[in-house]
Amino acid sequence: MAVKLTKNEQKAQKDSLKQFERYLPTLQLKKQQLQMVIMQIYAELEEKKAERERAIGGLDDWISVFAENALFSKDLKIENLVKPDKVISSTENIAGVNIPVFEELTFKDIEYDVDDYPLWVDTALVKLRDIAQIDALLKVLNEQVRLLEKELRTTSQRVNLFEKVKIPEAKENIRVIGIYLGDQQTSAVVRGKIAKKKLQGRAE
Repeated sequence: MAVKLTKNEQKAQKDSLKQFERYLPTLQLKKQQLQMVIMQIYAELEEKKAERERAIGGLDDWISVFAENALFSKDLKIENLVKPDKVISSTENIAGVNIPVFEELTFKDIEYDVDDYPLWVDTALVKLRDIAQIDALLKVLNEQVRLLEKELRTTSQRVNLFEKVKIPEAKENIRVIGIYLGDQQTSAVVRGKIAKKKLQGRAE
């Protein structure tokens, strides 16, 4: 884009440069903050995945008793007793991004006749609910990452725009205008001297 070679344009470019240089550190700080939080969430994701694996591994002791589940009629299957209802979450603002924060997973209140099941069912239900809680938390953590990474991409693009385009462009425009105005001033001085000599020549 052609830039006007005027003092007004020079001032406008200098004002823009100040604005870019003032805003850039804020963007860089936001980028760093987003990167740090995303790394923390990834660490928590790994931790919770490992916790889930341990919880599932802990069911190995129950394999033999869980085999009894196959003997139950369809309406008495254990999975029918654990039905997630809704995920309760709050909202937190991270570097200008609203992200969901997991609070708890609620379950539908399902009544069952204890006489229909062996003693181990109560403990099995607790374990299955724990795994469902972890699954719900993992889903929320993945959503946090999605939202924050989207904002990180936008922020990184802005940082690059300021660092590699806007600031160098404004500096170059100021330089070009400065040279042009300097040349104009020099030409004016030269013309002034020539005119003065002519006047002096005429006076003589």
